[in-house]
Amino acid sequence: MKKLIVLSLLQVVMKSAVKTLIVSLIVILTAGCGGKALNKALSGDTVKGVKAKVLAAGSPIHGANGLYFGPDGNLYIGSVFGREIIKMNPNTGKILDRIGPERGVESPDDLTFGKDGSLYWTAIATGEVGKIGPDGKKSTVANLGKGVNPITIKHDDGRMFVGQAFFADSLFEVYEDGRQPRLILEKTNSINAFDFGPDGYLYAPSPMRGLVVRINVENGQTITIASGLTIPSYAVKFSPSGQLFALEQPTGKVLKINIQTGQKEVYAVLERGLDNLAFNSEGRLFVSNAEEGTVVEVFPNGTHKVVSPGGMIAPAGVAVLSDDKGDERVYVADTWMFREYDGRTGRQESYVHYAIPKLFPPHAVSADGRNLLVVSRIFGGVVQVWDPEKRETVATHRGFSYPSTAVRFQGDLVVADVGKVIRDTSGKRVTLAELAVPGGLATQGDNLWAADRAKGTVLQLISGGTTLTPPRVVAMDLASPEGLAVGRDGNLLVVEAGTGSLRHIDLANGAVTTVASGLKLGVGAEAPTPPPGVFSGVAVGPSGAIYVTGNKANVLYKIGYSR
Repeated sequence: MKKLIVLSLLQVVMKSAVKTLIVSLIVILTAGCGGKALNKALSGDTVKGVKAKVLAAGSPIHGANGLYFGPDGNLYIGSVFGREIIKMNPNTGKILDRIGPERGVESPDDLTFGKDGSLYWTAIATGEVGKIGPDGKKSTVANLGKGVNPITIKHDDGRMFVGQAFFADSLFEVYEDGRQPRLILEKTNSINAFDFGPDGYLYAPSPMRGLVVRINVENGQTITIASGLTIPSYAVKFSPSGQLFALEQPTGKVLKINIQTGQKEVYAVLERGLDNLAFNSEGRLFVSNAEEGTVVEVFPNGTHKVVSPGGMIAPAGVAVLSDDKGDERVYVADTWMFREYDGRTGRQESYVHYAIPKLFPPHAVSADGRNLLVVSRIFGGVVQVWDPEKRETVATHRGFSYPSTAVRFQGDLVVADVGKVIRDTSGKRVTLAELAVPGGLATQGDNLWAADRAKGTVLQLISGGTTLTPPRVVAMDLASPEGLAVGRDGNLLVVEAGTGSLRHIDLANGAVTTVASGLKLGVGAEAPTPPPGVFSGVAVGPSGAIYVTGNKANVLYKIGYSR
């Protein structure tokens, strides 16, 4: 699981995918929706002009990580955030199967096949080395702890080797007969996607040092065979002819490396965000992109063909600002990238890839005047103030655990962190409330609300500037409430991730009604961080239009009236 950015083919995808979503639409809280129209909507009648559509569509894959060709000739793709292994026709890009949690697969980062056709993978979030045999039966080979990442099999003798990266840092030989894994190396500098060379040694990238190393798996002896790769570089693989190839994530370069001299040659240049690569038996080369979800085939002349297109891979938080013309600009936190869309056309206007400390990987976002509050939870709990016009960080607030979202309230920063909602006043932090799993936050004037994903409640934490102890429950019995916003009528909108719905909460009487159902959202909580794994966001624009991130389908929904 590694990332940076990438220019995308999203505009092409969106042109074909921006279409009306068939949803159950009961009430739309948008500009011009007065009392009579609202009452009609609540009664189930059709309100003229109301519509829900996919404003922007992303990749069919939630980020493409490990790659390997199966004995059937198809390409298998690990997707950490998708929580699945995808079986794809390498010629057409057609997805033939999705092997996910219902079949025992979870957060697969890398994968390989055994001689008998068994599929093996590493679950970076859970630590499992999983297996699906030729008979389709799933089993666990070993559990090495969170951070299991590269995996390969030495095909001359069938021995299996697994590494840990980022969350841990070791190299093991793993056995299928129940023996304890053999520790080969500790402190490997998080070596990543590796492969055995024709000489019997294991070759691996050392991503944060820009090196390729050779490892003797019998005694752990490690020698650097190439240096000077752009940091980070996450994968190496050998072609059927014995040539070593490597990827540079930030530059998009595919390199050929001479294992005798360490000399590097640029084979092709792709978009940024490269994650892994695989050769089929004929020597055809395929490369995955984690940030865009793209899979491409690379040809010997340096050109390439898109096999599966890219775009949003895990849209989470969403916020809306108006430009100088009054047009709505919609900002989506897409895990490794920060994307801006035209609120009318759905066209992607700009993007920013994470580059610490400039911008940490974005998980959630909210409007902060002309700026944006961007929450990152993957590489440390950070909340940043981002200026979208200047494309620069204005401030960085550190020291949180795994924040799910943040808002500006009375000039202070309010953050939903693990087990609590925190108010930060010029660096002084106090706990406003303890919640099981804090979700979204919403403000209006001197009032503040929060969702508790685990307990299915929405609570008012502050009323008229006064902190409520205990908080006041305004809605309950919701199925995993996450994103929260104030609608044009002054009531609350909440994303119910457990049902794929947008719900309306009447603050006067606590009545909860459905705005839209059938939304493809609610990816689930199993991820390298505490729940919610991928946040389901909602925001209301100045026009009253409602924007919701559909993180199951990698889409941005717009619910509202025609302008």
